[in-house]
Amino acid sequence: MVNLMELKTVAQKEVKMDDTAREKSLLEISAIIAVRNMENEIEEYYHSLKLILDDTGKSYEIILVDDASDDHTYGKMVKMAKGDKRLHLIKMRSPFGESSAFEAGFKLSCGEHIIFYTARVRPNAKQLPSFLKKLDEGYDLVVGWRSPRSDPGINQIISRAFNFIVDKLSNLNLHDVNSGIFVTRRDVLDNLQIYGGLNRFIPVIAQKQGYKIVEEKIEQLKGSFEKSWFLSEYLRRMLDILTVIFLTKYSKKPIHFLGFLGGILTVVGGIIDLYLFFYRILGFGSIAGRPLLLLGALLLVIGVQMIAMGLIGEMIIFTHAGDIKEYNIEEILE
Repeated sequence: MVNLMELKTVAQKEVKMDDTAREKSLLEISAIIAVRNMENEIEEYYHSLKLILDDTGKSYEIILVDDASDDHTYGKMVKMAKGDKRLHLIKMRSPFGESSAFEAGFKLSCGEHIIFYTARVRPNAKQLPSFLKKLDEGYDLVVGWRSPRSDPGINQIISRAFNFIVDKLSNLNLHDVNSGIFVTRRDVLDNLQIYGGLNRFIPVIAQKQGYKIVEEKIEQLKGSFEKSWFLSEYLRRMLDILTVIFLTKYSKKPIHFLGFLGGILTVVGGIIDLYLFFYRILGFGSIAGRPLLLLGALLLVIGVQMIAMGLIGEMIIFTHAGDIKEYNIEEILE
Protein backbone atom coordinates (compact mmCIF):
# COMPACT_ATOMS: atom_id res chain seq x y z
CA MET A 1 0.00 0.00 0.00
CA VAL A 2 1.27 3.40 -0.93
CA ASN A 3 2.01 5.73 1.99
CA LEU A 4 0.20 8.82 0.69
CA MET A 5 1.31 11.05 3.55
CA GLU A 6 4.93 10.22 2.75
CA LEU A 7 4.34 10.87 -0.95
CA LYS A 8 2.81 14.24 -0.18
CA THR A 9 5.74 15.22 2.03
CA VAL A 10 8.29 14.22 -0.62
CA ALA A 11 6.45 16.12 -3.34
CA GLN A 12 6.23 19.27 -1.26
CA LYS A 13 9.93 19.09 -0.44
CA GLU A 14 10.95 18.63 -4.07
CA VAL A 15 9.07 21.55 -5.54
CA LYS A 16 9.01 23.84 -2.44
CA MET A 17 5.29 24.49 -2.74
CA ASP A 18 3.73 27.60 -1.25
CA ASP A 19 0.78 26.50 0.89
CA THR A 20 -1.06 29.76 0.30
CA ALA A 21 -1.06 29.05 -3.44
CA ARG A 22 -2.76 25.71 -2.92
CA GLU A 23 -6.04 26.82 -1.44
CA LYS A 24 -8.87 24.93 -3.12
CA SER A 25 -10.82 28.13 -3.68
CA LEU A 26 -8.02 29.47 -5.91
CA LEU A 27 -7.68 26.48 -8.21
CA GLU A 28 -10.15 25.44 -10.87
CA ILE A 29 -8.27 22.59 -12.55
CA SER A 30 -5.96 19.84 -11.36
CA ALA A 31 -4.36 17.82 -14.15
CA ILE A 32 -3.01 14.53 -12.80
CA ILE A 33 -0.77 12.65 -15.21
CA ALA A 34 0.79 9.24 -14.55
CA VAL A 35 4.16 8.84 -16.27
CA ARG A 36 6.85 6.20 -16.46
CA ASN A 37 10.10 6.04 -18.47
CA MET A 38 9.51 9.15 -20.60
CA GLU A 39 12.83 10.96 -20.27
CA ASN A 40 12.96 11.78 -24.00
CA GLU A 41 9.41 13.12 -24.14
CA ILE A 42 8.47 14.48 -20.74
CA GLU A 43 9.60 18.07 -21.33
CA GLU A 44 7.71 18.46 -24.61
CA TYR A 45 4.73 16.69 -23.10
CA TYR A 46 4.64 19.00 -20.09
CA HIS A 47 5.10 22.24 -22.05
CA SER A 48 2.33 21.37 -24.54
CA LEU A 49 -0.06 20.58 -21.66
CA LYS A 50 0.91 23.80 -19.91
CA LEU A 51 0.14 25.89 -23.01
CA ILE A 52 -3.24 24.21 -23.38
CA LEU A 53 -4.19 24.88 -19.76
CA ASP A 54 -2.96 28.48 -20.06
CA ASP A 55 -5.35 28.99 -22.96
CA THR A 56 -8.34 27.97 -20.82
CA GLY A 57 -7.90 31.12 -18.75
CA LYS A 58 -8.52 29.13 -15.58
CA SER A 59 -6.29 28.63 -12.57
CA TYR A 60 -4.67 25.23 -12.59
CA GLU A 61 -1.99 22.91 -11.31
CA ILE A 62 -0.22 20.01 -12.99
CA ILE A 63 0.64 16.96 -10.90
CA LEU A 64 3.05 14.50 -12.52
CA VAL A 65 3.16 11.12 -10.82
CA ASP A 66 6.29 9.17 -11.69
CA ASP A 67 5.59 5.47 -11.22
CA ALA A 68 9.19 4.60 -10.32
CA SER A 69 10.79 5.22 -13.71
CA ASP A 70 14.12 3.45 -14.16
CA ASP A 71 15.50 6.14 -16.47
CA HIS A 72 16.06 9.90 -15.96
CA THR A 73 12.40 10.90 -16.20
CA TYR A 74 12.11 12.11 -12.61
CA GLY A 75 15.36 14.08 -12.75
CA LYS A 76 14.04 16.06 -15.71
CA MET A 77 10.73 16.57 -13.93
CA VAL A 78 12.53 18.06 -10.92
CA LYS A 79 14.34 20.56 -13.17
CA MET A 80 11.03 21.59 -14.77
CA ALA A 81 9.35 22.01 -11.38
CA LYS A 82 12.00 24.47 -10.16
CA GLY A 83 10.79 27.01 -12.70
CA ASP A 84 7.05 26.48 -12.29
CA LYS A 85 5.19 26.69 -8.98
CA ARG A 86 2.13 25.18 -10.63
CA LEU A 87 3.95 21.92 -11.33
CA HIS A 88 3.99 19.40 -8.48
CA LEU A 89 5.66 16.01 -8.44
CA ILE A 90 5.12 12.64 -6.85
CA LYS A 91 7.67 9.85 -7.12
CA MET A 92 6.72 6.28 -6.25
CA ARG A 93 9.33 4.10 -4.54
CA SER A 94 8.46 1.19 -6.85
CA PRO A 95 6.00 0.64 -9.72
CA PHE A 96 2.65 0.54 -7.93
CA GLY A 97 0.56 1.00 -11.08
CA GLU A 98 -1.84 3.58 -12.47
CA SER A 99 -4.45 3.10 -9.76
CA SER A 100 -2.01 4.12 -7.04
CA ALA A 101 -0.76 7.00 -9.21
CA PHE A 102 -4.30 8.31 -9.50
CA GLU A 103 -4.97 7.92 -5.77
CA ALA A 104 -1.74 9.68 -4.78
CA GLY A 105 -2.29 12.49 -7.28
CA PHE A 106 -5.88 13.04 -6.22
CA LYS A 107 -4.94 13.22 -2.54
CA LEU A 108 -2.40 15.94 -3.35
CA SER A 109 -4.61 17.90 -5.77
CA CYS A 110 -6.63 21.00 -4.94
CA GLY A 111 -8.58 21.67 -8.15
CA GLU A 112 -12.36 21.76 -8.46
CA HIS A 113 -12.14 19.97 -11.82
CA ILE A 114 -9.96 16.88 -12.14
CA ILE A 115 -8.23 15.79 -15.34
CA PHE A 116 -6.61 12.36 -15.22
CA TYR A 117 -4.90 10.20 -17.80
CA THR A 118 -1.81 8.08 -18.20
CA ALA A 119 0.91 9.37 -20.50
CA ARG A 120 1.41 5.89 -21.99
CA VAL A 121 -2.02 6.20 -23.65
CA ARG A 122 -0.73 9.30 -25.53
CA PRO A 123 -3.96 11.30 -25.78
CA ASN A 124 -3.93 14.58 -27.70
CA ALA A 125 -4.08 17.09 -24.83
CA LYS A 126 -5.26 19.82 -27.22
CA GLN A 127 -8.72 18.28 -27.07
CA LEU A 128 -9.03 18.41 -23.28
CA PRO A 129 -10.76 21.84 -23.26
CA SER A 130 -13.73 20.21 -25.00
CA PHE A 131 -13.96 17.81 -22.06
CA LEU A 132 -14.11 20.74 -19.64
CA LYS A 133 -16.88 22.32 -21.72
CA LYS A 134 -18.94 19.16 -21.27
CA LEU A 135 -18.75 19.67 -17.52
CA ASP A 136 -20.02 23.23 -18.00
CA GLU A 137 -22.93 21.77 -19.97
CA GLY A 138 -24.07 19.83 -16.92
CA TYR A 139 -22.32 16.48 -17.26
CA ASP A 140 -20.61 15.05 -14.20
CA LEU A 141 -18.04 12.78 -15.84
CA VAL A 142 -16.48 12.92 -19.31
CA VAL A 143 -14.78 9.72 -20.48
CA GLY A 144 -12.17 9.76 -23.24
CA TRP A 145 -12.85 7.62 -26.31
CA ARG A 146 -9.57 7.02 -28.14
CA SER A 147 -10.50 7.67 -31.76
CA PRO A 148 -8.60 7.30 -33.99
CA ARG A 149 -6.27 4.90 -32.19
CA SER A 150 -2.57 4.42 -32.88
CA ASP A 151 -1.66 1.61 -30.48
CA PRO A 152 -0.90 -1.93 -31.71
CA GLY A 153 -3.68 -4.01 -33.22
CA ILE A 154 -3.50 -6.64 -30.48
CA ASN A 155 -4.16 -3.94 -27.87
CA GLN A 156 -7.17 -2.68 -29.81
CA ILE A 157 -8.66 -6.15 -30.26
CA ILE A 158 -8.35 -7.04 -26.58
CA SER A 159 -9.58 -3.58 -25.55
CA ARG A 160 -12.70 -3.90 -27.71
CA ALA A 161 -13.47 -7.32 -26.26
CA PHE A 162 -13.00 -5.95 -22.74
CA ASN A 163 -15.23 -2.94 -23.40
CA PHE A 164 -17.90 -5.19 -24.94
CA ILE A 165 -18.04 -7.33 -21.79
CA VAL A 166 -18.17 -4.29 -19.49
CA ASP A 167 -20.92 -2.73 -21.63
CA LYS A 168 -23.07 -5.87 -21.50
CA LEU A 169 -22.65 -6.27 -17.75
CA SER A 170 -23.16 -2.61 -16.83
CA ASN A 171 -25.36 -1.20 -19.65
CA LEU A 172 -23.06 1.80 -19.70
CA ASN A 173 -23.00 2.18 -23.51
CA LEU A 174 -19.43 3.48 -23.69
CA HIS A 175 -16.95 2.57 -26.43
CA ASP A 176 -13.75 2.91 -24.41
CA VAL A 177 -14.40 2.60 -20.68
CA ASN A 178 -10.80 1.49 -20.03
CA SER A 179 -9.13 4.35 -21.91
CA GLY A 180 -7.66 5.71 -18.67
CA ILE A 181 -8.76 9.25 -19.66
CA PHE A 182 -11.45 11.16 -17.82
CA VAL A 183 -12.41 14.63 -16.64
CA THR A 184 -14.75 15.16 -13.72
CA ARG A 185 -15.48 17.30 -10.69
CA ARG A 186 -13.87 16.75 -7.32
CA ASP A 187 -17.18 16.25 -5.54
CA VAL A 188 -17.99 13.35 -7.86
CA LEU A 189 -14.81 11.49 -6.91
CA ASP A 190 -15.35 12.32 -3.24
CA ASN A 191 -18.63 10.38 -3.38
CA LEU A 192 -17.19 7.28 -5.07
CA GLN A 193 -15.58 4.40 -3.20
CA ILE A 194 -12.47 3.72 -5.30
CA TYR A 195 -9.62 1.44 -4.30
CA GLY A 196 -7.30 -1.14 -5.83
CA GLY A 197 -7.69 -1.18 -9.61
CA LEU A 198 -11.22 0.19 -9.60
CA ASN A 199 -10.19 3.55 -11.08
CA ARG A 200 -10.64 1.91 -14.49
CA PHE A 201 -14.30 1.45 -13.63
CA ILE A 202 -15.03 4.94 -12.35
CA PRO A 203 -17.66 5.39 -15.14
CA VAL A 204 -19.48 2.22 -14.01
CA ILE A 205 -19.42 3.22 -10.34
CA ALA A 206 -20.45 6.80 -11.15
CA GLN A 207 -23.37 5.61 -13.26
CA LYS A 208 -24.70 3.52 -10.37
CA GLN A 209 -24.58 6.66 -8.22
CA GLY A 210 -26.77 8.51 -10.72
CA TYR A 211 -24.17 10.84 -12.24
CA LYS A 212 -24.50 12.03 -15.83
CA ILE A 213 -21.78 10.49 -17.99
CA VAL A 214 -20.81 11.36 -21.54
CA GLU A 215 -18.14 10.10 -23.91
CA GLU A 216 -15.87 12.43 -25.88
CA LYS A 217 -13.55 11.41 -28.70
CA ILE A 218 -9.86 12.15 -28.29
CA GLU A 219 -7.09 11.45 -30.77
CA GLN A 220 -4.38 9.01 -29.79
CA LEU A 221 -0.99 10.34 -30.88
CA LYS A 222 1.52 8.11 -32.61
CA GLY A 223 4.48 6.76 -30.68
CA SER A 224 5.78 3.66 -28.97
CA PHE A 225 3.31 1.49 -27.06
CA GLU A 226 3.61 -1.58 -24.90
CA LYS A 227 1.78 -4.58 -26.32
CA SER A 228 -0.75 -6.20 -24.03
CA TRP A 229 0.34 -9.82 -24.30
CA PHE A 230 -0.03 -10.79 -20.65
CA LEU A 231 -3.12 -12.89 -19.94
CA SER A 232 -2.81 -12.26 -16.19
CA GLU A 233 -3.42 -8.53 -16.73
CA TYR A 234 -6.79 -9.16 -18.37
CA LEU A 235 -7.70 -11.85 -15.87
CA ARG A 236 -7.26 -9.27 -13.11
CA ARG A 237 -9.43 -6.85 -15.03
CA MET A 238 -12.16 -9.47 -15.40
CA LEU A 239 -12.06 -10.07 -11.66
CA ASP A 240 -12.29 -6.31 -11.16
CA ILE A 241 -15.40 -6.27 -13.37
CA LEU A 242 -17.04 -8.89 -11.15
CA THR A 243 -16.03 -6.87 -8.10
CA VAL A 244 -17.58 -3.69 -9.50
CA ILE A 245 -20.82 -5.41 -10.49
CA PHE A 246 -21.08 -7.05 -7.09
CA LEU A 247 -20.30 -3.86 -5.13
CA THR A 248 -22.64 -1.64 -7.17
CA LYS A 249 -25.60 -4.04 -7.09
CA TYR A 250 -25.25 -6.21 -4.01
CA SER A 251 -23.14 -4.29 -1.50
CA LYS A 252 -25.97 -4.38 1.07
CA LYS A 253 -27.64 -7.63 -0.01
CA PRO A 254 -24.99 -10.28 -0.72
CA ILE A 255 -27.51 -13.06 -0.08
CA HIS A 256 -29.39 -11.97 -3.23
CA PHE A 257 -26.29 -12.70 -5.33
CA LEU A 258 -24.69 -15.65 -3.54
CA GLY A 259 -27.99 -17.09 -2.41
CA PHE A 260 -29.42 -17.03 -5.94
CA LEU A 261 -26.43 -18.84 -7.45
CA GLY A 262 -26.18 -21.18 -4.46
CA GLY A 263 -29.87 -21.94 -4.66
CA ILE A 264 -29.62 -22.92 -8.34
CA LEU A 265 -26.64 -25.20 -7.69
CA THR A 266 -28.33 -26.74 -4.66
CA VAL A 267 -31.53 -27.48 -6.58
CA VAL A 268 -29.67 -28.99 -9.55
CA GLY A 269 -27.44 -31.07 -7.27
CA GLY A 270 -30.43 -32.17 -5.21
CA ILE A 271 -32.36 -33.27 -8.29
CA ILE A 272 -29.38 -35.31 -9.54
CA ASP A 273 -28.90 -36.97 -6.17
CA LEU A 274 -32.61 -37.63 -5.78
CA TYR A 275 -32.73 -39.23 -9.22
CA LEU A 276 -29.80 -41.48 -8.36
CA PHE A 277 -31.37 -42.36 -5.01
CA PHE A 278 -34.55 -43.68 -6.61
CA TYR A 279 -32.52 -45.24 -9.40
CA ARG A 280 -30.70 -47.35 -6.82
CA ILE A 281 -33.70 -48.00 -4.53
CA LEU A 282 -35.85 -49.24 -7.41
CA GLY A 283 -33.08 -51.61 -8.46
CA PHE A 284 -32.26 -50.21 -11.88
CA GLY A 285 -28.56 -50.64 -11.23
CA SER A 286 -25.54 -49.58 -9.23
CA ILE A 287 -24.60 -45.91 -8.79
CA ALA A 288 -21.19 -46.41 -7.18
CA GLY A 289 -18.41 -44.61 -9.04
CA ARG A 290 -20.73 -42.92 -11.52
CA PRO A 291 -19.58 -39.39 -12.56
CA LEU A 292 -23.18 -38.18 -12.22
CA LEU A 293 -23.12 -39.04 -8.51
CA LEU A 294 -19.94 -37.02 -8.00
CA LEU A 295 -21.39 -34.11 -9.97
CA GLY A 296 -24.60 -34.08 -7.93
CA ALA A 297 -22.74 -34.21 -4.63
CA LEU A 298 -20.33 -31.47 -5.74
CA LEU A 299 -23.12 -29.13 -6.86
CA LEU A 300 -25.02 -29.73 -3.65
CA VAL A 301 -22.01 -28.96 -1.45
CA ILE A 302 -21.01 -25.85 -3.44
CA GLY A 303 -24.59 -24.58 -3.43
CA VAL A 304 -24.93 -24.92 0.34
CA GLN A 305 -21.55 -23.22 0.83
CA MET A 306 -22.57 -20.24 -1.34
CA ILE A 307 -25.80 -19.81 0.59
CA ALA A 308 -23.85 -19.96 3.85
CA MET A 309 -21.39 -17.34 2.53
CA GLY A 310 -24.32 -15.11 1.60
CA LEU A 311 -25.76 -15.42 5.12
CA ILE A 312 -22.37 -14.63 6.66
CA GLY A 313 -22.15 -11.61 4.36
CA GLU A 314 -25.59 -10.50 5.52
CA MET A 315 -24.46 -10.68 9.15
CA ILE A 316 -21.38 -8.59 8.35
CA ILE A 317 -23.50 -6.04 6.49
CA PHE A 318 -25.97 -5.94 9.39
CA THR A 319 -23.09 -5.05 11.71
CA HIS A 320 -21.56 -2.38 9.45
CA ALA A 321 -24.56 -1.20 7.41
CA GLY A 322 -24.22 2.33 8.75
CA ASP A 323 -20.79 2.68 7.10
CA ILE A 324 -22.00 1.64 3.64
CA LYS A 325 -23.60 4.29 1.44
CA GLU A 326 -25.49 3.09 -1.63
CA TYR A 327 -27.23 6.36 -2.44
CA ASN A 328 -26.17 9.84 -3.54
CA ILE A 329 -28.22 12.96 -2.78
CA GLU A 330 -28.18 15.75 -5.38
CA GLU A 331 -30.13 18.39 -3.47
CA ILE A 332 -32.10 18.97 -0.27
CA LEU A 333 -34.66 21.72 0.17
CA GLU A 334 -35.97 22.50 3.63
